[in-house]
Amino acid sequence: MSQIQTTAMSARADTRTEPWLVRGVIIAIAVTFLTVFVVLPLVVVFAQAFSKGIGAYFSALTDPEALSAIRLTLTVAAISVSLNLAFGVIAAWAIAKFEFPGKTFLISLIDLPFSVSPVISGLVFVLLFGAQGFFGPMMQAHNVQVLFAVPGIALATTFVTFPFVARALIPLMHEQGTQEEEAAISLGASGLQTFFRVTLPNIKWGVLYGVLLCNARAMGEFGAVSVVSGHIRGETNTMPLLVEILYNEYQFASSFAVASLLAMLALITLVAKTILERHLDEGQFSRD
Repeated sequence: MSQIQTTAMSARADTRTEPWLVRGVIIAIAVTFLTVFVVLPLVVVFAQAFSKGIGAYFSALTDPEALSAIRLTLTVAAISVSLNLAFGVIAAWAIAKFEFPGKTFLISLIDLPFSVSPVISGLVFVLLFGAQGFFGPMMQAHNVQVLFAVPGIALATTFVTFPFVARALIPLMHEQGTQEEEAAISLGASGLQTFFRVTLPNIKWGVLYGVLLCNARAMGEFGAVSVVSGHIRGETNTMPLLVEILYNEYQFASSFAVASLLAMLALITLVAKTILERHLDEGQFSRD
């Protein structure tokens, strides 16, 4: 164990000055809160999903509408994650490694989806690509369908998940500095060689962390997708939209069966997030 890790552990131990009763009450409150607002909802979701038996559960998931929603959700997530991965790495590299005019403005643009309601972002795409929108007549003239189709859903999801990869990489790349890249360039490496052989190996866990969060957000997006999808059954309904439709039609078992898939995704994301955070922390300690 390194000296820094030992010091951090002793510092945490020194902060435990509260009486055991106070600590017990705080822990009890935290556990109760998590149980009521996290554990119980998950239990209810899975209990309702299997309320009519395993056969009905798998029948709900193999229904043509459910399979279409699952395929669309995976397709849109793959598109949005790929686009945000490419942009996020490039933006983080530029922000962390270079100084240029408009850098602060670029950071603000990256954070914009965090401050805009997903419903508003979906409405923006309607105003842009709708029949009466800015690009609508041009899209219709070329027979290009954006709204109420996969392109519109992918655009809305990409916008909502825009910051995740970049925001996961910017602080990591800031902390690493530019010394290794400068050394590689001084030894004759090109820009691409420096990136793929020096920068990318150093940020691989941060990239995976950002992709993980981006993918989870993309699969669970509801507001923006609801506005641009048109709710065409079997065509433009993603899993969250299908859950709402089935629930409103009183098909509770089917609704919770699809919701259980999203819940499983959340649990898998939580486990993977914990593992990646551990790798990131170990990397920070090793550099120190």
